[in-house]
Amino acid sequence: MTHESFKSLFQRAAQRKGGVKALETLLGKRILGKKLLDDNAAQQSIAELSDDRILAAFTKQIFKSGFVWRVVENKWPDFEEHFFNFNIEKMLMMPEEMLERKAADPKIIRNYNKVKTIQANAQMMFDITMDKNISFAQFISDWPSEDIIGLWTYLKKHGQRLGGNTGPYALRLLGKDTFILSSDVEAYLRAQQIIDGGLQSKKSLSAIQIYFNTLQKESGYSLTQLSRLIAFASGDNYVQVEE
Repeated sequence: MTHESFKSLFQRAAQRKGGVKALETLLGKRILGKKLLDDNAAQQSIAELSDDRILAAFTKQIFKSGFVWRVVENKWPDFEEHFFNFNIEKMLMMPEEMLERKAADPKIIRNYNKVKTIQANAQMMFDITMDKNISFAQFISDWPSEDIIGLWTYLKKHGQRLGGNTGPYALRLLGKDTFILSSDVEAYLRAQQIIDGGLQSKKSLSAIQIYFNTLQKESGYSLTQLSRLIAFASGDNYVQVEE
Protein backbone atom coordinates (compact mmCIF):
# COMPACT_ATOMS: atom_id res chain seq x y z
CA MET A 1 0.00 0.00 0.00
CA THR A 2 1.23 3.49 -0.91
CA HIS A 3 1.09 5.86 2.04
CA GLU A 4 0.53 9.61 1.96
CA SER A 5 3.53 11.64 0.83
CA PHE A 6 5.23 14.39 2.79
CA LYS A 7 4.07 16.92 0.19
CA SER A 8 0.42 15.98 0.69
CA LEU A 9 0.79 16.07 4.48
CA PHE A 10 2.46 19.46 4.39
CA GLN A 11 -0.14 20.99 2.07
CA ARG A 12 -3.04 19.83 4.25
CA ALA A 13 -1.36 21.03 7.45
CA ALA A 14 -0.66 24.42 5.84
CA GLN A 15 -4.32 24.78 4.87
CA ARG A 16 -5.37 24.02 8.44
CA LYS A 17 -2.80 26.31 10.08
CA GLY A 18 -3.09 29.49 8.04
CA GLY A 19 -0.55 28.98 5.29
CA VAL A 20 2.99 27.80 4.68
CA LYS A 21 4.75 30.51 6.71
CA ALA A 22 2.46 29.97 9.69
CA LEU A 23 3.02 26.23 9.54
CA GLU A 24 6.80 26.57 9.28
CA THR A 25 6.73 28.84 12.33
CA LEU A 26 4.83 26.18 14.27
CA LEU A 27 7.17 23.42 13.11
CA GLY A 28 10.34 25.33 13.88
CA LYS A 29 13.44 25.81 11.77
CA ARG A 30 13.77 23.68 8.67
CA ILE A 31 16.89 21.59 8.48
CA LEU A 32 16.85 20.61 4.81
CA GLY A 33 20.32 21.19 3.42
CA LYS A 34 21.81 21.57 6.92
CA LYS A 35 20.64 18.31 8.39
CA LEU A 36 24.05 16.83 9.16
CA LEU A 37 25.38 20.02 10.71
CA ASP A 38 22.28 20.56 12.86
CA ASP A 39 22.09 16.92 13.94
CA ASN A 40 25.73 16.93 14.99
CA ALA A 41 25.22 20.11 17.00
CA ALA A 42 22.14 18.69 18.73
CA GLN A 43 23.82 15.40 19.57
CA GLN A 44 26.90 17.19 20.88
CA SER A 45 24.66 19.24 23.16
CA ILE A 46 23.12 16.07 24.64
CA ALA A 47 26.53 14.45 25.09
CA GLU A 48 27.71 17.43 27.12
CA LEU A 49 24.94 17.03 29.69
CA SER A 50 25.87 15.56 33.06
CA ASP A 51 24.11 12.30 33.90
CA ASP A 52 22.33 13.86 36.87
CA ARG A 53 20.43 16.02 34.34
CA ILE A 54 19.42 12.90 32.42
CA LEU A 55 18.09 11.30 35.62
CA ALA A 56 16.31 14.53 36.52
CA ALA A 57 14.59 14.61 33.12
CA PHE A 58 13.47 10.98 33.43
CA THR A 59 12.14 11.63 36.92
CA LYS A 60 10.31 14.81 35.99
CA GLN A 61 8.56 13.10 33.09
CA ILE A 62 7.62 10.10 35.25
CA PHE A 63 5.98 12.40 37.79
CA LYS A 64 4.26 14.43 35.07
CA SER A 65 2.70 11.27 33.63
CA GLY A 66 -0.94 11.20 34.70
CA PHE A 67 -0.52 14.28 36.89
CA VAL A 68 -0.87 18.06 36.64
CA TRP A 69 2.34 19.26 34.98
CA ARG A 70 2.19 22.69 36.64
CA VAL A 71 2.27 21.12 40.10
CA VAL A 72 5.35 19.09 39.19
CA GLU A 73 7.11 22.20 37.89
CA ASN A 74 6.24 24.18 41.02
CA LYS A 75 7.58 21.47 43.31
CA TRP A 76 10.64 20.70 41.23
CA PRO A 77 13.17 22.76 43.24
CA ASP A 78 12.24 20.64 46.28
CA PHE A 79 12.75 17.46 44.23
CA GLU A 80 16.23 18.64 43.34
CA GLU A 81 17.04 19.40 46.98
CA HIS A 82 15.55 16.17 48.35
CA PHE A 83 17.36 13.91 45.91
CA PHE A 84 20.84 15.48 45.97
CA ASN A 85 20.34 17.14 42.57
CA PHE A 86 19.95 13.61 41.19
CA ASN A 87 23.58 12.70 41.72
CA ILE A 88 23.80 9.11 40.49
CA GLU A 89 26.23 7.79 43.11
CA LYS A 90 24.38 9.43 46.01
CA MET A 91 21.07 8.05 44.81
CA LEU A 92 22.49 4.52 44.63
CA MET A 93 23.88 4.81 48.15
CA MET A 94 20.57 5.96 49.66
CA PRO A 95 19.10 3.32 52.02
CA GLU A 96 15.49 2.25 51.59
CA GLU A 97 14.40 3.86 54.86
CA MET A 98 15.69 7.26 53.70
CA LEU A 99 13.95 6.85 50.35
CA GLU A 100 10.67 6.05 52.12
CA ARG A 101 11.07 9.05 54.41
CA LYS A 102 11.75 11.42 51.53
CA ALA A 103 8.81 10.00 49.57
CA ALA A 104 6.49 10.94 52.44
CA ASP A 105 7.57 14.59 52.56
CA PRO A 106 4.73 16.94 51.49
CA LYS A 107 7.25 19.26 49.80
CA ILE A 108 7.35 16.81 46.90
CA ILE A 109 4.62 14.72 45.28
CA ARG A 110 4.13 11.82 47.66
CA ASN A 111 4.14 8.73 45.46
CA TYR A 112 6.54 6.10 46.73
CA ASN A 113 6.25 3.90 43.64
CA LYS A 114 7.40 6.78 41.46
CA VAL A 115 10.08 7.85 43.94
CA LYS A 116 11.55 4.34 43.75
CA THR A 117 12.11 4.78 40.03
CA ILE A 118 14.80 7.39 40.75
CA GLN A 119 17.09 4.79 42.26
CA ALA A 120 16.17 2.14 39.69
CA ASN A 121 16.87 4.43 36.75
CA ALA A 122 20.09 5.63 38.39
CA GLN A 123 21.16 1.98 38.47
CA MET A 124 20.35 1.55 34.77
CA MET A 125 22.48 4.57 33.96
CA PHE A 126 25.34 3.48 36.22
CA ASP A 127 25.38 0.05 34.56
CA ILE A 128 25.84 1.65 31.14
CA THR A 129 28.73 3.81 32.32
CA MET A 130 30.43 0.75 33.79
CA ASP A 131 29.75 -1.52 30.83
CA LYS A 132 30.55 0.89 27.99
CA ASN A 133 32.87 3.34 29.76
CA ILE A 134 30.87 6.34 28.54
CA SER A 135 28.36 8.65 30.17
CA PHE A 136 24.69 7.85 29.81
CA ALA A 137 24.33 11.20 28.06
CA GLN A 138 26.83 10.00 25.45
CA PHE A 139 24.94 6.70 25.20
CA ILE A 140 21.76 8.61 24.31
CA SER A 141 23.61 10.97 21.99
CA ASP A 142 25.19 8.08 20.05
CA TRP A 143 21.92 6.21 19.52
CA PRO A 144 20.85 6.58 15.85
CA SER A 145 17.55 8.41 15.33
CA GLU A 146 16.65 6.06 12.49
CA ASP A 147 16.20 3.44 15.22
CA ILE A 148 14.74 5.68 17.92
CA ILE A 149 12.24 2.96 18.82
CA GLY A 150 15.24 0.84 19.82
CA LEU A 151 16.17 3.44 22.42
CA TRP A 152 12.56 3.56 23.61
CA THR A 153 12.63 -0.20 24.02
CA TYR A 154 15.91 -0.08 25.93
CA LEU A 155 14.58 2.48 28.40
CA LYS A 156 11.37 0.50 28.90
CA LYS A 157 13.21 -2.79 29.42
CA HIS A 158 16.08 -1.63 31.61
CA GLY A 159 14.53 1.36 33.36
CA GLN A 160 11.34 1.82 35.34
CA ARG A 161 8.19 3.63 34.20
CA LEU A 162 9.86 4.82 31.00
CA GLY A 163 7.52 2.97 28.64
CA GLY A 164 4.67 4.43 26.60
CA ASN A 165 5.25 8.10 25.82
CA THR A 166 7.10 8.82 29.08
CA GLY A 167 10.53 7.84 27.75
CA PRO A 168 10.06 9.63 24.40
CA TYR A 169 8.88 12.84 26.08
CA ALA A 170 11.90 12.74 28.39
CA LEU A 171 14.21 12.23 25.42
CA ARG A 172 12.68 15.19 23.62
CA LEU A 173 13.05 17.27 26.78
CA LEU A 174 16.77 16.42 26.66
CA GLY A 175 17.04 17.41 23.00
CA LYS A 176 17.08 13.94 21.42
CA ASP A 177 15.20 13.94 18.13
CA THR A 178 12.18 11.66 18.43
CA PHE A 179 8.62 11.43 17.24
CA ILE A 180 5.81 11.21 19.81
CA LEU A 181 2.90 8.81 19.42
CA SER A 182 0.16 11.21 20.51
CA SER A 183 -3.50 10.33 20.00
CA ASP A 184 -3.61 12.40 16.78
CA VAL A 185 -0.50 10.70 15.41
CA GLU A 186 -1.81 7.26 16.34
CA ALA A 187 -5.17 7.96 14.66
CA TYR A 188 -3.38 9.06 11.50
CA LEU A 189 -1.15 5.98 11.42
CA ARG A 190 -4.19 3.74 11.74
CA ALA A 191 -6.13 5.65 9.08
CA GLN A 192 -3.17 5.21 6.72
CA GLN A 193 -3.08 1.49 7.64
CA ILE A 194 0.55 1.80 8.70
CA ILE A 195 -0.44 -0.03 11.87
CA ASP A 196 -3.45 -2.17 12.68
CA GLY A 197 -2.50 -3.81 15.98
CA GLY A 198 -1.34 -2.61 19.38
CA LEU A 199 0.44 0.73 19.24
CA GLN A 200 3.40 -0.43 21.32
CA SER A 201 3.80 -3.85 19.71
CA LYS A 202 7.14 -4.65 18.08
CA LYS A 203 5.45 -4.95 14.68
CA SER A 204 3.70 -1.58 14.99
CA LEU A 205 6.74 0.29 16.27
CA SER A 206 8.88 -1.11 13.46
CA ALA A 207 6.33 -0.04 10.84
CA ILE A 208 6.08 3.43 12.40
CA GLN A 209 9.86 3.84 12.42
CA ILE A 210 10.07 2.85 8.74
CA TYR A 211 7.34 5.36 7.84
CA PHE A 212 9.01 8.21 9.72
CA ASN A 213 12.39 7.34 8.21
CA THR A 214 10.81 7.51 4.76
CA LEU A 215 9.24 10.90 5.47
CA GLN A 216 12.55 12.18 6.83
CA LYS A 217 14.48 11.14 3.73
CA GLU A 218 11.82 12.74 1.56
CA SER A 219 11.65 16.04 3.46
CA GLY A 220 14.81 16.67 5.47
CA TYR A 221 12.66 17.47 8.51
CA SER A 222 13.46 16.11 11.95
CA LEU A 223 11.41 13.35 13.60
CA THR A 224 10.13 15.93 16.06
CA GLN A 225 8.90 18.19 13.27
CA LEU A 226 7.35 15.29 11.38
CA SER A 227 5.25 14.06 14.29
CA ARG A 228 4.05 17.63 14.84
CA LEU A 229 3.26 17.92 11.12
CA ILE A 230 1.12 14.77 11.24
CA ALA A 231 -0.75 16.13 14.26
CA PHE A 232 -1.30 19.48 12.53
CA ALA A 233 -2.57 17.72 9.40
CA SER A 234 -5.11 15.59 11.26
CA GLY A 235 -7.20 15.57 14.41
CA ASP A 236 -9.22 18.56 15.65
CA ASN A 237 -6.52 21.25 15.86
CA TYR A 238 -7.66 23.84 13.32
CA VAL A 239 -6.29 26.90 15.18
CA GLN A 240 -4.66 29.25 12.69
CA VAL A 241 -1.68 31.54 13.09
CA GLU A 242 -1.38 34.80 11.16
CA GLU A 243 1.40 34.76 8.56
